[in-house]
Amino acid sequence: MSFTSEVKKELTLLEVHPVHARAELAAFVRLNGTAGLKKNALNLSIQTENAGTARRIYTLIKKHFVVESEILVRRKLKLKKNNVYIIRLHQGAEEVLSSLGLVENGELHNRVPRWIFEDQQQMRSYLRGAFLATGSVNSPETSRYHLEIRSTYKEHNDDLLDIMNEFNLNARSLSRRNSYIVYLKESERISDFLAVIGASASVLKFEDTRIVRDMRNSVNRLVNCENANLNKTVDAATQQIINIELIDSVIGLDHLPEKLQEMANLRLDQPEASMKELGEMIPSGSISKSGVNHRIRKLNDMADKLREKN
Repeated sequence: MSFTSEVKKELTLLEVHPVHARAELAAFVRLNGTAGLKKNALNLSIQTENAGTARRIYTLIKKHFVVESEILVRRKLKLKKNNVYIIRLHQGAEEVLSSLGLVENGELHNRVPRWIFEDQQQMRSYLRGAFLATGSVNSPETSRYHLEIRSTYKEHNDDLLDIMNEFNLNARSLSRRNSYIVYLKESERISDFLAVIGASASVLKFEDTRIVRDMRNSVNRLVNCENANLNKTVDAATQQIINIELIDSVIGLDHLPEKLQEMANLRLDQPEASMKELGEMIPSGSISKSGVNHRIRKLNDMADKLREKN
């Protein structure tokens, strides 16, 4: 089961206050509903591919409206042959749409109903319904954090963006093909959104997985950094030994100043030692890392000059 399906399963099991259930239903209908005329009567169909969501829509409608409704199951014929669940109202559709604030002057409109903005809990419920309708979220185990809700109309998308940002989620929006999406990219904001819509168990799973993943990535970065530094140290030491051996073969280490001769012999004896370790091993008395660097640099320069002469 995908993480999106897990979140939606949790949400479909939540109990909500009747007023807030109305806000959730408004989002369902606005995003997944289709209204039409049949025999001069308005009918309403709400479609979803999620069985749990279909049961929730059907239950909310039966619980809060005295209307005749049914659930139909269809099978997709193209691409993934998933079941499609259709909640259909044969009568009372106009009453439902009017009660949810989805019609004005007898016509359907493309915005979030104004009454949703009157209360934060209603906004939370509307976001929950919107996510159940067209939302998706990547698993925290993936390398890319992403949560989105898709809308057909720009006006609705803009309203949805405003609601999300009422909760300081730093949501953004863009157009995609023939639709619009409002989305989140930051892991902390996705976790906050899941908390806003009441998916408490999903928040815990998201955070646990994210923390483990981020910790694993941090450890990998540290190991890679240490390996890179070790390789760099080994490469530098190898080049230093090559330079010292060149000096020895051309002029002899015995002809070097005492401090350089001391450093050259120590490096040949300790090819794997770091600069700090070399400084602590100087026979005449330990010196700082910068002191070792200074002497090694002189030996390297001397080798470069010998190469230029040859």
